[in-house]
Amino acid sequence: MSNVPANLQYSKEHEWVDGSGSRVKIGITDYAQGALGDIVYVQLPKVGDTVTEGAVCGEIESTKSVSELFSPVTGTVVSVNTDLDSAPESLNSDPYGAGWDAAAVAVDRAVDSGSGVLLLAAETSPDVHARA
Repeated sequence: MSNVPANLQYSKEHEWVDGSGSRVKIGITDYAQGALGDIVYVQLPKVGDTVTEGAVCGEIESTKSVSELFSPVTGTVVSVNTDLDSAPESLNSDPYGAGWDAAAVAVDRAVDSGSGVLLLAAETSPDVHARA
């Protein structure tokens, strides 16, 4: 089974959210990077972009396929991981650390609004991580 840190929240599209306030960091899960295979390119939103919960906000290209990156929150992007430009493989080697994608000022956090989009680690199950 893939690594599922208890301190994060997760979307059904295999993104994670780290942060308890209005400013959060997002990335892809260990399961997602494993399913993608070797990641060779990442297109992230730009600083200042508005991202919408559940909407496409970027793209991840691997040796297997090209996949869309979905935002697990609604907000304004305040920083992105520019290290991924030269080292996209960080998403494979350290998806919860060096492989983070973007930081957003979340104006409508799903976990706070009760929409049920984000799950706590204890609420995830093998079938959540098994869906592609």
